[in-house]
Amino acid sequence: MLRRLHFEQPKSFAFTPDNLKWAEAQMTKYPEGRQASAIIPLLWRAQEQEGWLSRPAIETVADMLGMDYIRALEVATFYFMFQLQPVGQVAHFQICGTTSCMIMGAEDLIAVMKDKIAAKPHEISADGKFSWEEVECLGSCSNAPMAQIGKDYYEDLTPARLGEILDDLAKGEVPVPGPQNGRYGAEPLAGLTSLTEHESGKTQYNASVQLATDLGETVKRIDGSEVPLTTPWLDAKARGGSKPAAKKAAAKKPAAKKAAAKPAAKPKAEAKPAAATGVEKKPRTMKAPRKSGADDLKLITGVGPKLEGVLNELGFWHFDQIAKWTGDEIAWVDSRLKFKGRIERDNWIDQAKTLAEGGEG
Repeated sequence: MLRRLHFEQPKSFAFTPDNLKWAEAQMTKYPEGRQASAIIPLLWRAQEQEGWLSRPAIETVADMLGMDYIRALEVATFYFMFQLQPVGQVAHFQICGTTSCMIMGAEDLIAVMKDKIAAKPHEISADGKFSWEEVECLGSCSNAPMAQIGKDYYEDLTPARLGEILDDLAKGEVPVPGPQNGRYGAEPLAGLTSLTEHESGKTQYNASVQLATDLGETVKRIDGSEVPLTTPWLDAKARGGSKPAAKKAAAKKPAAKKAAAKPAAKPKAEAKPAAATGVEKKPRTMKAPRKSGADDLKLITGVGPKLEGVLNELGFWHFDQIAKWTGDEIAWVDSRLKFKGRIERDNWIDQAKTLAEGGEG
């Protein structure tokens, strides 16, 4: 299926302050220079905030992660969980239309959507509150037919019950998700035939539904202030403690033993004298590009529009400038980029040399 960005786009996107704090914390989960690994959770957060993914939202996330826009667009257009067009302000209905649900009446559910929301998928209702689409299997076959509304599953649906759910949402209410016919989970309709001894200890709803009702955020948009920001990976690092210290000490011992056995490895690190000495040296910079015009630094793999702008601000406009960086100068530039290690990881120096000579990066 061809997926394109919507023809109407907002002029800009910005995370709310709390969502921005959350997004920046997610980026710290990954090693230095690998923040692009956070692309899916950040895109998802942007969608949770706005309801859908606009081009400005995708590009904002790409800039935060130091990614080329096309790389972020590849992710956003590949995964169907990302909505590339506006959705209803209250809720977006995803009706499962695959085999089990189809047999159990999914077409009747779709008829309700067409009647109460809009004639076609992805059209928004006249009041702007709702939208719908048919999707592939959502994996709740034993509770067919079903739909995903917001974050949660509404299962064992009938056309009448689906209509009631929509009416309740329109009134500002949030119907309890999960089975809609009285079932606790996916047990037989006639009742349990085994494991009946566990009946007394169960919660009011099954675990998924219980959490959804406890949080109370099944369909609402998220601005980041709902729950305290938790960053256990950072908290542990900040606390220090005996166990992390022991790990660090263990990591240092092999290095001390092998230090004398690695003199031959130094020639390989010609581009990394600063890493060995800890010295930084500012390269020669320029206040403006030459009269012939600035080079397109984006031709260097790993340099996107955002990084090109940073390099220009630092005074680098031409391939031959980058091609002449020494190891100590790389360290100087590296420390001023948002993601360290990118210069050597993507081999900017060799690419710049080739491009400066008229070749292709």
